[in-house]
Amino acid sequence: FQQFSDTGSRKEHVKVTSEHKPGFLERLSETSAGMVVGLVTFLLAFYLLFTNEGRALRTAKSLDEGLSLVVSLDSIHSISQQNEGRLVHLAGALSTSKPLFDPSYGLSIHAVKLKRNVEMYQWVEYEDSKEYEENGEIKKETKYSYNTEWKSEVVNSRNFDREIGHKNPSAMAVESFTAVSPNVQVGSFVLSKGLVDKIDDFKQLSLAHLEDPHADVTRRGDFFYHSDNPRRPEVGDLRVSFFYAGLSGDDPHLGTAAKVTVIARQRGDQLVPYHTKFGDVLEMLYPGDLSVEEVFQKEHESNTMKTWALRAAGWLSMFVGISLMTRIFYTLVDWFPVVRDLVNVGLKAFALCVASSLSLLTISVGWLFYRPLWALLLALLSAVPILLARSRVPPKKQQ
Repeated sequence: FQQFSDTGSRKEHVKVTSEHKPGFLERLSETSAGMVVGLVTFLLAFYLLFTNEGRALRTAKSLDEGLSLVVSLDSIHSISQQNEGRLVHLAGALSTSKPLFDPSYGLSIHAVKLKRNVEMYQWVEYEDSKEYEENGEIKKETKYSYNTEWKSEVVNSRNFDREIGHKNPSAMAVESFTAVSPNVQVGSFVLSKGLVDKIDDFKQLSLAHLEDPHADVTRRGDFFYHSDNPRRPEVGDLRVSFFYAGLSGDDPHLGTAAKVTVIARQRGDQLVPYHTKFGDVLEMLYPGDLSVEEVFQKEHESNTMKTWALRAAGWLSMFVGISLMTRIFYTLVDWFPVVRDLVNVGLKAFALCVASSLSLLTISVGWLFYRPLWALLLALLSAVPILLARSRVPPKKQQ
């Protein structure tokens, strides 16, 4: 069953599908498959939590090692052989040997990176679904709506529920790309590929001082339009914008050259990765003029954020895994609404407590070889959720 309506540039229709309510054996089969997925997720959580702690501690020790060895250079314009192979710290303006070009639009810039971003005006499908039970059947009502938007990726309209009237081109006539300067320096030092990759603070390039490159291309604001009427684009029209990162040299329109702070190993006139005795690689680049302490503080903060993010991901994986593995108990009683709801709450509480305890225990094992005292304290803390859960259970009456 479908209903159609047209609201200006936004079109929508509703589609209702129905299927028989699955029987007990079907639900049990689905639950069994979910248990297998839950077991895999549960085991992966252990691996994620355990390896994350070792990685975090190894990175912290590597940063401490680097801080104790790093040497700040007096000048970035002279290369001292005394620092050969050592971890060095320097700050200065970026410079490149040649400008980056986009001849198709008559554009050039002295920068580390130049990115051309191409967008096409296309139909986009949105859907909003809801399920309900009626006459012993499960019905799904889906509202499909269509709108025209600028998108940097081709939207495949063949996957739409209703392609008629919402057909998109299969490809763009102009492609996006990113050009990178082959030689990037700070003073007399050449940056490695890894350091160049870290220069990613892209800013949109103003096109106000440029003319229309072709008769079929119109500049409007900071975009080049492949359109007969940029104010009222049609499906298939293109617009192109440009972004740059790491401005090299002073530019009358863009300002002064970008300054960066680098910590890496000196090898001749090159700055390359430094390998610590803990197995990590130190290769740091930050915008601005920063001291050694500021750079390493930022690295420690980044390591802490990554550690907590992976801890949260590990706990969530364990919680989901336990929930899927215990879902079978919910399936066995889902014919009885009151009992079903109570069991569902109990299973969620069980998964929460067990996931928290096992996560803390796994983290403590990961710390065992690095910080034994903290590992012992975490192991004791891991028992708290289960003890709290047991304390809420009323004691048995004395016989």
